[in-house]
Amino acid sequence: IAGAGVTRGYLNRPELTKERFLDDPFYPGERMYQTGDLARWLPDGVVEWLGRTDGQVKIRGYRIEPGEVEAALRQIDGVRESAVVARTEGEETKLYAYIEGHDQQTVRTELTKRLPAYMMPSSFIEMRDWPVTPSGKLDRKALPAPAEAAECRAYTAPRTITEMKLAQLWEEVLKNGPAGIRDHFFEQGGHSLKATALVSRISKEFGVQVPLKEIFAKPTLEEIAAVIQELDESPYAAIEPAGKQDTYPVSSAQKRMYVLQQLEDGGVGYNMPAALKLTGPLDRARL
Repeated sequence: IAGAGVTRGYLNRPELTKERFLDDPFYPGERMYQTGDLARWLPDGVVEWLGRTDGQVKIRGYRIEPGEVEAALRQIDGVRESAVVARTEGEETKLYAYIEGHDQQTVRTELTKRLPAYMMPSSFIEMRDWPVTPSGKLDRKALPAPAEAAECRAYTAPRTITEMKLAQLWEEVLKNGPAGIRDHFFEQGGHSLKATALVSRISKEFGVQVPLKEIFAKPTLEEIAAVIQELDESPYAAIEPAGKQDTYPVSSAQKRMYVLQQLEDGGVGYNMPAALKLTGPLDRARL
């Protein structure tokens, strides 16, 4: 099969063979879902997922259509051209916005008024010359990689020991090239989860507890370094493993989730299925 329209219900039906599906893909009285997924049926009966028929991507649990972000960018006064591309680096997918006609700080500020935080691009890259195909259309694959754009931004090196250590932590969290003291955490690809990771590393490295809200209020490396220097020392304490026992107490949130699951009479709304491929000898006891 090729194209959209494959449903979970069909894939879970053991009696549904390739021949049965092609002969009559519809079950009277049952609902079909347009998933937007592109797949093909292999000779051994396995359905192989090839991607999407649209540009939709999944970022930190949210399904996002880059075209919607582009449309919001074009509504900003002064933006003459824009493009939004999703790039996957390692296990993380990010949105990158390419803009012309306005500086990235102004565009970011205006875009936050139009889009929720999870749809905000990780980085804004200012363009002068756009790559085009022989037919004159935008060549998205030829747009400069974020690392190339990072080399073009102004860089001011750290001056103090605190700024140097913080810059190293910053680079470990953002993985976005050398960090200068004028760099803005969220403009360089940061978000709330990465801000939490930065706070944790600061606690371990400097022995101080930086409130998460300070990362949002003072997001440049220089400002965060100043906050660190003003805080009283609060030694980092690692969480110790619990002792081995047959049962463990659960949190209030876990109790609530269990009660909701029982009320739904066996619903699977809280199930998060995943498939993992393991290589090498398997220690079944540890698994």
